[in-house]
Amino acid sequence: METLEIRRPDDMHVHFRQGKMLESVMPYTARQCARALVMPNTTPPILTASELIAYRDEIQSACKKENIAGFEPLMTFKVAPATDVDEIKRLKEAGAVAGKLYPEGVTTNSADGVRDFKAIYPVYQAMQDEGLILCIHGEVPGVFSLDRERAFLSTLKELASDFPRLKIILEHATTKDAVDAVLSLPETIACTLTVHHLYLTLDDVIGGMLDPHVFCKPVAKLPSDREALLEAAFSGNPKFFLGSDSAPHTVDNKECPCGAAGVYTAPVMMPALIDLFDKHGKLNRLEAFVSEFGARFYGLPLNEGKDRFVKKDWTVPDICGEVKPFLYGKTLGWQAEAKN
Repeated sequence: METLEIRRPDDMHVHFRQGKMLESVMPYTARQCARALVMPNTTPPILTASELIAYRDEIQSACKKENIAGFEPLMTFKVAPATDVDEIKRLKEAGAVAGKLYPEGVTTNSADGVRDFKAIYPVYQAMQDEGLILCIHGEVPGVFSLDRERAFLSTLKELASDFPRLKIILEHATTKDAVDAVLSLPETIACTLTVHHLYLTLDDVIGGMLDPHVFCKPVAKLPSDREALLEAAFSGNPKFFLGSDSAPHTVDNKECPCGAAGVYTAPVMMPALIDLFDKHGKLNRLEAFVSEFGARFYGLPLNEGKDRFVKKDWTVPDICGEVKPFLYGKTLGWQAEAKN
């Protein structure tokens, strides 16, 4: 049987939620990854050092409850109009590695997000001074949905120029324009790519019967955009690395008149990526994409553990807890090797 062994991966963008949802979804990531960058758009959001510590404690308690050892949550805080510049240093001391900027109203729990990107320049300056990374949901509120990411790229370029020592990540890129912009900017600018955007185009969402479980923000774009994302993922360029943006919502919150945006990829993350890279003849590029480039951009040591996968068909379940996983009901050709 064909096998694959790779360095244990990192997921540089994941949503764990809170409470019972966290306890249900977190283990899928923690059992696949050594580390994961945990998003701060909780309710209420993570704005202070004490809130960050409490959220990390909740994650670690859930790991202990599930007998999961060796997983490290990489903590973030929300960069918002309410962010206190004086709190940035305390957040760094509490263990934050990055701050996440959400424009106002562009995704889940972002009603308190940023409308005027220049109004919080003091926050960016404080983050630059502390060596924190700025992660950005790169869309402009109020612009036509397919053009929101493209409209943000001029702001990205301006931030890169105004804060040359600030590491910035354009999160979950969906367009060729975004890939080209990141390539044109200095080495301080990087980009995460999700599992689902490497698979999807807008047709998968609305081209036939509406599938709310692949509706996400930013929305999937054109076939030419997906091709650009695939080229970036397969390129071996360290500016591009995995950030799954796995975003669980219950079936009730998806299959309703105003369904939530988010794709739950955690249960299938590595098998789906291995399948995709294998079908394109790019397995030799996978380990760097999932296990090396993100760690190096964040200044983290590479993971020492190894994971083994076997080439064996399996069917993705229709439901995981209260959430439908990405590719539910589909067959994938790789799976994690069973541990004795």
